Amino acid sequence: MRWVGLTAVAPVAWGTNYFVTHEFLPADSPLYGAALRALPAGLVLLALSRQRPRGVWWWRSAVLGLINVSVFFVLVYAASQLLPTSVASTVMAVSPLAMMLIAWFLVSERPGIRHLAGAALGLGGVCLMLLTGAQGVSVPGVLASAAAMLVSSFGHILTKRWSAGADVLASTAWQLTAGGLFLLPVAAAVEGPVPALSTSALLAFGYVSLVATALAFAAWFTGLRHLPAGTVGLIGLLNPVTGVLLGTVVAQEVLTARQLSGLGLVLAGVVLGRPARSQRRDAGPRAPGAALPPAPVAAAPVSTAPVPAAPVSAEQCSCGPSGQSPPRA
Repeated sequence: MRWVGLTAVAPVAWGTNYFVTHEFLPADSPLYGAALRALPAGLVLLALSRQRPRGVWWWRSAVLGLINVSVFFVLVYAASQLLPTSVASTVMAVSPLAMMLIAWFLVSERPGIRHLAGAALGLGGVCLMLLTGAQGVSVPGVLASAAAMLVSSFGHILTKRWSAGADVLASTAWQLTAGGLFLLPVAAAVEGPVPALSTSALLAFGYVSLVATALAFAAWFTGLRHLPAGTVGLIGLLNPVTGVLLGTVVAQEVLTARQLSGLGLVLAGVVLGRPARSQRRDAGPRAPGAALPPAPVAAAPVSTAPVPAAPVSAEQCSCGPSGQSPPRA
């Protein structure tokens, strides 16, 4: 459960990222916004890990940085601009099912009944919370959101497959740094000079980069290392839940009974898809602080030499000069 709690940091931070980006960051600079989000986070994690890529990790970092950072960040921004938050979040809520299917093919993790049932409950809860039918839908926005969902699901499972044996903090730093470096020249060519940023925008970029990116991605990839992909995908449903709760607390929005019901379904889906608690080997409960039973020790070889029943005097023993008994017939 500690890995579940650590992984949940990521979708909660990503849920707050929508609000901070919408309220404080420039809306007409998506490429620079993605680059300034990714590159500082990667450099901070790189300074903490103090490891550089070796061998195959040079090209793996480039591929994963392009998928998980460059392409994904730009698609998410485009979807956020073209769609209402409710519709964009609902499309992204399909990611648990996508991650399960991709993990089945890439890392041979066959989805279980609990994971599929949890994904169905969670998706139904998100739809109940967010879909009202009163807002229009942009086809390009839906395509951008669906592409972001597929790209992130594929990239995260590819990270799970390639990251065996690699340090999580270092590999996350390499991906974010590579993704930010890819975005900078494209942003300069398309959007021109870096936009002037106010103090609030600088503080917002600090939060988005350090908390919603560096900390969130490190927690997410750590969860992918220790948990099934289906479980991690279901934990990602906390992203739209965070957005709804943040709107209630900060924007003074009213949480309706319909939204509360959807929130309950999402949480039930996350709980249903959590890893099963491993059973203890021993049948009865063990007292706190009690020592574990000793491991079985291999039996020592049994000696075939006769054991005397009582001490034998020197007169009764006919020993040779060397003190050894003569061999028996």
